[in-house]
Amino acid sequence: MVVGLLFTAYQLSDNEGTGVNAALSLLIGSALGIAFERGRFCFFCIFRDAIEDRDTTPFLSILSAIAVGAIGYAVIFGQFLPDTSSDRLPPNAHIGPVSTALVVAGLAFGIGMALSGACISGHLYRIGQGSLRAYPALFGSLIGFGLGFKSWNTLYSKSISDAPTTWLPHYLGYGGSLALTLLLLALIAVVAIKFGKNSTPLSNPVATKIDLASLRQSLLINRWRPLTTGAIFGVIGTFAYLRIEPLGVTRQISTTSRTYFEGQGWIPQNLDGLDLMAGCIAVVSTAIVNNGWLILGIVIASFAAALAGNRFKFQQITWRNAITALVGGLLLGWSSMIALGCTVGVLLSGTQSFALSGWVFFATAFTGAWIGIKLKLHKL
Repeated sequence: MVVGLLFTAYQLSDNEGTGVNAALSLLIGSALGIAFERGRFCFFCIFRDAIEDRDTTPFLSILSAIAVGAIGYAVIFGQFLPDTSSDRLPPNAHIGPVSTALVVAGLAFGIGMALSGACISGHLYRIGQGSLRAYPALFGSLIGFGLGFKSWNTLYSKSISDAPTTWLPHYLGYGGSLALTLLLLALIAVVAIKFGKNSTPLSNPVATKIDLASLRQSLLINRWRPLTTGAIFGVIGTFAYLRIEPLGVTRQISTTSRTYFEGQGWIPQNLDGLDLMAGCIAVVSTAIVNNGWLILGIVIASFAAALAGNRFKFQQITWRNAITALVGGLLLGWSSMIALGCTVGVLLSGTQSFALSGWVFFATAFTGAWIGIKLKLHKL
């Protein structure tokens, strides 16, 4: 299977219609798929463990990903935009407007995670683990994106058009922004560790001797350490931004939705200001965009990782949890369209790029998940 991915990437790199970016996207998606599956890097599961079980060890992986990615982004930004005093923003970085619509979208995304059982990236890698519930959730997100396009112009005129696009280096420079980010992450980590009364150990037991059996156990069976998993995501995110675009998993889904619904005449052809913004922005296209190859890599690589660790198993689906997954997916799609991305495209890529919008989405998505968990929506 790994050989098949590498061969496909080679074929894509040699294809004039797709090019090197498609090949790199497939390889980056493959790396993400392995890291998602082996690190159990599902935002909702991480939030649920912290809120419901008071196990905050997995939560540290998110903080680690932001920290490592922020360091990498700061280095790259210094090459693209050495002068932060101007009004310019780094090219393609996911720095979005901070508006009431973003707050509502973040809350809706958190509730959608609770209803469907995962975020969009979580559903993608869980397909590789055999999740049948991921299919209605992702189908719901396609429809949800359509509802987002339908409501965009109204929300844009009332809330988003005049909202500030706050990029911390404009005020603090790269050094100050990085220092503030790392300080904030450290404070959150301290609070999380104190709150985590039932937290699992931060690291797995070290094998007495290193051999093939212990390596297989560490790489394929045991859950990867949270700080290591987060660091891997930070490195992948930095590389993705340097070579192609910031990490995100919704551009292909939103592109498919926009192309179909616009073709049916169900959404406006003119979406005010959208195409000028930064984020997981949809285009009208029937071709697979780079993000589509990244998604394919996530699904196939997570399947390979699950299969190698004997974790692949078709999970039971019922009419009840299929409906909650569909409704949750609707919320995930709508909110991802309004927020211009999801937990990967806005929360990770946004905070790593020192965008205030990333932190607002982090806080509101966590709050939405907390509301959903307290209402026991994840148990419906």
